[in-house]
Amino acid sequence: MNTELMKQTATLSDWDDPLAVAIPAVSTSSAVSPQSPVSTSPAAAPAAGGAPDSAAKPAPVAEPVPEEVPQKLDPVNPDDKRVVNGMTDINQLAPFKYPWAWEFFLNANKNHWTPLDINMSQDVYDYHHKLTLEEKHVYENVLAYLTTSDILAMRNIGLAVMEKMSAPELQIYQARQVYEESLHTWTYQHCIETIGLDQSEIYNRYRVTPAIYRKIKMGNERISALLRPDINLRNRDDLETFVMAYIFFAGIFEGCWFYNGFSPIFALQRRGLMKGTGEQLQYIMRDEVMHCAFGIRVVKQIIKEEGVTLDPKAIKTLWEEAEAAETGYAHFLLKEPILGYTAEDHIEQFRFIANRRAKQLKLDEPFPGAGNALPWLDEQASMRKEKNFFETRVTEYQTGASLQW
Repeated sequence: MNTELMKQTATLSDWDDPLAVAIPAVSTSSAVSPQSPVSTSPAAAPAAGGAPDSAAKPAPVAEPVPEEVPQKLDPVNPDDKRVVNGMTDINQLAPFKYPWAWEFFLNANKNHWTPLDINMSQDVYDYHHKLTLEEKHVYENVLAYLTTSDILAMRNIGLAVMEKMSAPELQIYQARQVYEESLHTWTYQHCIETIGLDQSEIYNRYRVTPAIYRKIKMGNERISALLRPDINLRNRDDLETFVMAYIFFAGIFEGCWFYNGFSPIFALQRRGLMKGTGEQLQYIMRDEVMHCAFGIRVVKQIIKEEGVTLDPKAIKTLWEEAEAAETGYAHFLLKEPILGYTAEDHIEQFRFIANRRAKQLKLDEPFPGAGNALPWLDEQASMRKEKNFFETRVTEYQTGASLQW
């Protein structure tokens, strides 16, 4: 093997830096050589007169006292597992205490895709040649809200909720959930980039648009307690704070705001517009329905195991704040209605879905009498349709209509 070929082979199999081929190294000739570190340690400094003190000897180091290491541990009893505050070995998966959590993980893996699997060429044409100004306003601001929300969701699960679970089957599904939130963020970014929108402007709308900022601000405030490094779930006040935050996150943030947040795009899709984006959101909606269902189940299990009593007044305030934020968002998003979809439809659908989530949580309905303003939504989101094999890449895998909720 000649020298040049050996160099190429070494580069292509550089396991320490697999991106070295794709990302050229930056010259560091002006930096201090790692082989010649500059030491500021007094021990390394020369003695007075410029010569090292050869007579100096290091102080004796005390021998560490060996600790007695147990030769074995007792087996884990799955009945001892708990959602939080468990005392069993977090590294032992089975036998399961919560087999339903493992089923969530298995089902989640059936709904797998990437945004590159879906043809977006028609969306580019639709946006630039078919959408009205009002429809472009809806499309852009839905993406602006969703992409920021999914990053918030990813951080909440990955940095706050997951590490507090004390049964591995729960953490394994939530690890998948973190991945899915990242995938959703990629999907929105792919749509924004493909259509040719100004990414800096779209991504900053949550900061400069009051109606979007209000929802993001409420989300941050409601889940901020989960990110506290000093939260102690053995303390009753902290535990109740955690449960209320998780109810907001699973039941409202993901269960209502996300679920309702896709509807304006589905309204365009059912008219034959922005069909690629609509299909992307159909896959995302499947994930979010599972995230919501899992979170609600976890919350109910914590309430049962820990004997938590919820404050009805605090729950009522939670729903009222969420409705107020969603109402402001709907009036901004649909200040001019689009064909087949209005602000009133959006608000009423939020109330209808909120009642559904409250029922799942075994709470009183917050909006008695709210009607199903979008009877087409469940069918629109179900993906029960046929594909022409020669016109589009098949993205159904095991998913299709067979995925069980």
